[in-house]
Amino acid sequence: MSKILGLHHMTAICGDAQRNLDFYTGVLGLRLIKITVNFDDPTAYHLYYGDGVASPGTILTFFPYPTSLQGRPGVGQCVITSLSIPVTSLEYWRARLAEFSTPSDRDGAIDFSDPDGLLLRLVADPKYKLHGPWDKSTVPVEHQICGMHSVTLQESEVEKTSALLMRILGFRHDEDAEVPEYVFLVEEKGTGKRVDVATLGFGVGRPGKGTVHHIAFRTATDATQAELMADLSEVRAPVSEVRDRDYFHSIYFREPGGVLFEIATDTPGFTTDEDLEHLGTRLCLPKVHEPRRTLIEGALPKLRLPGTV
Repeated sequence: MSKILGLHHMTAICGDAQRNLDFYTGVLGLRLIKITVNFDDPTAYHLYYGDGVASPGTILTFFPYPTSLQGRPGVGQCVITSLSIPVTSLEYWRARLAEFSTPSDRDGAIDFSDPDGLLLRLVADPKYKLHGPWDKSTVPVEHQICGMHSVTLQESEVEKTSALLMRILGFRHDEDAEVPEYVFLVEEKGTGKRVDVATLGFGVGRPGKGTVHHIAFRTATDATQAELMADLSEVRAPVSEVRDRDYFHSIYFREPGGVLFEIATDTPGFTTDEDLEHLGTRLCLPKVHEPRRTLIEGALPKLRLPGTV
């Protein structure tokens, strides 16, 4: 079995925090599962969205920076984040998104952008399985997003990136995929286990609002993460030390094409400082920043949470 279980989360940069929150909870119907701050910059929120039980692989997170310049997706970035919906839900989502965005159809999928221009895709997924319905979602349970389907990386060439995906992270090349991208799968079954690598369609990327900061892959435990860290070191991939992110433990490195990768553990999970019922209802600070709570809370913009007036 691969040490990598699939995708864990995607983190992107956005502008206004309230606008981001309203779109991902109000339009996409995801659950706000954590309000915290950027570990490295506690003046900025870090907002987490996911399914009803905060399952790894369903998580989208955002760093809101209202004064950030507009980014441009391109080479060296994840350019599309694809989300999984039921195969019977395309019409529902096409009509819903038309009220808030300008969706475009593709075969079995809908392309659209969030308010900051982040490129998203809803995929009618035969492997769809909703692990944690959210009973307070604005989207009926039969149409809810179940998590990440895949990510698309934009590269200038594919060889070195494919070598890392296959030799270190345990993906295989799907030679039968009938799409322009190179498709890599970590397992046969389930959603959230696919990475596409494209070499055409985008120019040089520029970080900023509306772009992906990094992609995180799942691993089960600290032990499997340590094995992956050793594997990366063997091929001289510059990899960070293990960083405790309170809800998971992480290591970071850039793949050969420049995309920032993270490997995050499934444990300890998002209920370490809030019970499941109350996820995303208060500001949870990283332990290292808790002594400065009054100062941090005073500097952050106030948020109107889902379900409040």
